[in-house]
Amino acid sequence: MEKDYILRLQGITKEFPGVKALNNVSFEIERGTIHGLVGENGAGKSTLIKVLAGIYQPNEGTFLLNGEEKHFASPIEARHAGISVVHQEIKLAEPLSVAENMFLGNIMMKGKLVDWKGMRDRAQAIVDDLDMDIDINAQVSSLTVAKKQIVEIMHAINNNSKLLIMDEPSAVLTDRELEVMFRIVRQLREKGITIIYISHRLDEVFELCDNVTVLRDGQHIKTMATSEVDKHGLITMMVGREMGQEYPKEVGDIGGTILEVKHLVRNGVLKDISFQVRSGEVFGISGLVGAGRTELARAILGIDKIDSGEVFVRGKKVNYHSFSDAIGDGLGLIPEDRKLEGLVQIMSVKKNITMVNMKQVIRGGVIRGELEDKYSQEYAEKLHVMAPTMDTEVQYLSGGNQQKVVIAKWLFQNAEILFLDEPTRGIDVGAKAEIYRLIDQMVKAGKTVIMISSEMPELLGMCDRIMVMHEGNKMGELTAAEATQEKIMAMCV
Repeated sequence: MEKDYILRLQGITKEFPGVKALNNVSFEIERGTIHGLVGENGAGKSTLIKVLAGIYQPNEGTFLLNGEEKHFASPIEARHAGISVVHQEIKLAEPLSVAENMFLGNIMMKGKLVDWKGMRDRAQAIVDDLDMDIDINAQVSSLTVAKKQIVEIMHAINNNSKLLIMDEPSAVLTDRELEVMFRIVRQLREKGITIIYISHRLDEVFELCDNVTVLRDGQHIKTMATSEVDKHGLITMMVGREMGQEYPKEVGDIGGTILEVKHLVRNGVLKDISFQVRSGEVFGISGLVGAGRTELARAILGIDKIDSGEVFVRGKKVNYHSFSDAIGDGLGLIPEDRKLEGLVQIMSVKKNITMVNMKQVIRGGVIRGELEDKYSQEYAEKLHVMAPTMDTEVQYLSGGNQQKVVIAKWLFQNAEILFLDEPTRGIDVGAKAEIYRLIDQMVKAGKTVIMISSEMPELLGMCDRIMVMHEGNKMGELTAAEATQEKIMAMCV
């Protein structure tokens, strides 16, 4: 039986100054399927989404939607044609209600008046159909991230979208929220809606997707049924080479206590937390969203106020009044949101690398450009940062390369104790392997890494010890030998 394709891409090419982001990409997507789209950061996935959504126009090639050739001049044209995108960054009007957000750009009218009752009734019908516990009158700002994503999906359903593109929808979801998301995505498939599902979490691709397309360096590598390939084969196609050991953890020389926290309290957030970290150790912190992991790091580093308790660094009691105090004492933080908190997007790669250690590039009160060039190039090469030049604005780098720039910044600062908050979120398997290699190199050099992560395989593969948190409480610690996913999850909940 001949396959029914909702979308056919034919020779799509998209170029930017000095970069060919898509190079003659051609493949088809079957109607009523969940179609995975995978590839390393910089493979061309985001560019392809923007071409389909009418944000970019291709330099060459075209695509057929329902058998008709399309050339979208704007996202509005794409949406009217039945294509919607649920972006990784939530794009909702936070002060408005759920129902109002579902009708953005598609207001129901009764004569010359807005049909508020009609919109609420339609919104409630969609919520009921998806069997969701969401109040259509609630302000969107009051919802969890997972429910905000579902509101975006309901907005697409309300617009009669036939092709829904989901870009990294699971990046900030807990396992329970992910189960709800999967249920909804499968429901949409049953209703005949086609899903393009983009994720760096390959286990999700195999669990959810009927077919999968691999992009690499802007080119189409292969489209196949997920049943025709295994995880190792998919990774090899994505990176173009055989991957070595996923977690290159080696036992280093672990020294004495370098960081000690005693009975730390932040009212309403952290409850009597005590632990010790040793030099040369990778110390993991696990817990579900809302456990207080990020808040703990911020309190220790002087970003947020501590109500009671003590922090000791190298045996000396410290009382950091600001993050600058902690930086001056040899501590650093790679934040969860690298785009907003870890980098200045409109500044160059070299400026981002040298910004926290300016004394190394200043002579006689003047910033020396040649020193910025020298040091940024040195650290970019150490971390294999892929950038056209050190003067390229960091916003134009892939997610994995942006994360390497953040790490380079703290290595240049020579931070002795480095907090890594979700260090591999949203980056591909190849970049992950390089981040893990860098962590291994740091602890071999005597530095201490405190890794906050929602990915249990990552914690199990890289950490010497793991502390588990739940709703601001410390639930316990496990050594690498003791730790299993089951034991960690039991503590998490």
